[in-house]
Amino acid sequence: MPRLTVSPMRALAHPSPAQAAEADPRWQAVLARDASQDGRFVYSVKTTGVYCRPSCPSRLAKPQNVAFHDSAASAEQAGFRPCKRCRPDQQGVAQRQAHLVAQACRTIEAAEDAPGLDALAAQAGLSPYHFHRVFKAITGVTPKAYAVAHRARRVREELARPGTTVTTALYDAGFNASSRFYEAADGLLGMRPGDYRAGGANADIRFAVAQCSLGAVLVACSGRGICAIALGDDPEALVRDLQDRFPKARLTGDDPAFDALVAQVVGLVEAPGLGVDLPLDVRGTAFQQRVWQALRAIPAGQTVSYAQVAAGIGAPKAVRAVAQACANNVIAIAIPCHRVVRTDGALSGYRWGVDRKRVLLARERGE
Repeated sequence: MPRLTVSPMRALAHPSPAQAAEADPRWQAVLARDASQDGRFVYSVKTTGVYCRPSCPSRLAKPQNVAFHDSAASAEQAGFRPCKRCRPDQQGVAQRQAHLVAQACRTIEAAEDAPGLDALAAQAGLSPYHFHRVFKAITGVTPKAYAVAHRARRVREELARPGTTVTTALYDAGFNASSRFYEAADGLLGMRPGDYRAGGANADIRFAVAQCSLGAVLVACSGRGICAIALGDDPEALVRDLQDRFPKARLTGDDPAFDALVAQVVGLVEAPGLGVDLPLDVRGTAFQQRVWQALRAIPAGQTVSYAQVAAGIGAPKAVRAVAQACANNVIAIAIPCHRVVRTDGALSGYRWGVDRKRVLLARERGE
């Protein structure tokens, strides 16, 4: 009798249970014990009758014995029980920590006086050292810095209210003394609080609009350096945006002495890989400035992910905060937020348009 053989095509059409599991991208997450996938799916092991998180530290099962489920509920409906080691039916460590930090943030925001580290740690049920480390890893800043930034944001809101004095704004925002706020005011507001309240009064800002291959480019400069580089299709819209930011500042255009700096910026747009060293007036929170400094260290022609930036500044869990800091950057190209992409390499949102981001990256790569 002739021996029966299975053709390669037939074998591919009917993969074995092991081949099916190994072909599933979720199997790679199980092999890597990837904690970032916890909560997205669970896997069951038919030989033990249990289901686990992707990050479960238990001995790895054979792929032919593994099945994947979208949730703990679906795994239990299939007759499996939760693993006692990784407890997939309960919140994961990362989820619990994120919840505790969110609660601490709400406590800070609601308190009249900034709560101390010991009080926040006790509320979270952690030691002060552990809580401080977890809070910084998730938010990118310490609890104290978060409290100061929150109060500074409230001050900006209060200063924008008609008829509000600086002193009233400071105390309404929860500051017990003005000294610490005034120490940080220059970096946060870019000017004295009184001038900020007056819409930028007493601030001298020179600006000019030029044309480049990416459309209109507005360059604005304070006494400390460039405070804005904006790209767009409508030159008038760029100027209106600058006026809205500083409605009472002394805006000066058509300054011949400013042309050389504008030419440098246009040159940077056309050849972003040159890395011209421009004087910058960077205004933002402590966390934003850390992110923007990290962006300036990215070599031309290279890209990094938001997660890599977060890890690079010592805040690996603050990916969303890093993305927000990139979105709040108002100095295009000189602070190269166009070099930050999604983890899969895809281009994400860009303040001045994804098409411009694509062009800038292509020019840096010499394409």
